[in-house]
Amino acid sequence: MTIAASDQKRRALGKGLDSLLPRVHAATAPVPISGEQEGGKPREIPLELIDRNPFQTRMHVDEAQLAELAASITANGVVQPILVRLQASGRFQLIAGERRWRASQLAGKKTIPAILRQVSDEQAMEITIVENLQRADLNPMEQARAFDRLSREFHMTQEQMAQRTGKDRATVANFLRLLKLPVGVQTRVETGELSFGHARTLLALEGAEEMEKAAQRVVGLSLSVRQTESYVQGLLNPERTKKEPKPDPPVDPNVREAAEMLQQMLGLKVRIEDKNGRGKVIIEYARLEDFDTLLQRLAGA
Repeated sequence: MTIAASDQKRRALGKGLDSLLPRVHAATAPVPISGEQEGGKPREIPLELIDRNPFQTRMHVDEAQLAELAASITANGVVQPILVRLQASGRFQLIAGERRWRASQLAGKKTIPAILRQVSDEQAMEITIVENLQRADLNPMEQARAFDRLSREFHMTQEQMAQRTGKDRATVANFLRLLKLPVGVQTRVETGELSFGHARTLLALEGAEEMEKAAQRVVGLSLSVRQTESYVQGLLNPERTKKEPKPDPPVDPNVREAAEMLQQMLGLKVRIEDKNGRGKVIIEYARLEDFDTLLQRLAGA
């Protein structure tokens, strides 16, 4: 990777959502808003005047996490303003920040700090999808469908989607491949029974029925991703199979969650070996491009 190409990629990733959001100056707002300022700065908007975003990608919200956010808002207020757009009715439509909006309602707040933007329906949809993908708060199947919508409805290439969301093109491709899983396996991924790594491994099998049976066995035996890889290889090459995989010793849920989060963020295979608070993090890569990208991310590029 050349220095020029690296600099160009950094500039593309640094644009963020603001490159998609044309600002609305105070003079263009047809209704008065309490605390309104020029330059797109936050102002307090009544929660009762804000409607939910119809383009929202996230389908599942953790109620316990929402309650925690509500408690934080009660104690400290909303730290980051939400984004809204003005509708012809005089009401506002949410663009980004649904969890903060819902948590503020749960906390009993009357108003919420918001930034007003003037965007079309298509821009609102794109912003919502990109914002969720950048925050990585969707489950793997929601992320896969979000990328699919960007591809179908906005005709974005995988490279363009990667630049908009700050992910690798290979990561985008891997998420899109999850849509090839049968519906039953996709449901297991959505509910957390199968991780992103499990799902990607099962894609090596042929046919929906074979994937369904393998997924059922993986869940039933609580197989790790490594064990699932061995199991799938055994199905693909039965002559090399010597024995059935056995479940790993219990793994700390926090360690498993951390490994899966790193794997999704980096787009590379990640394994954490932990014993009584000591251990190591193993990151595997297959190409020099993946290694370059990993170095940039670890360095905070």
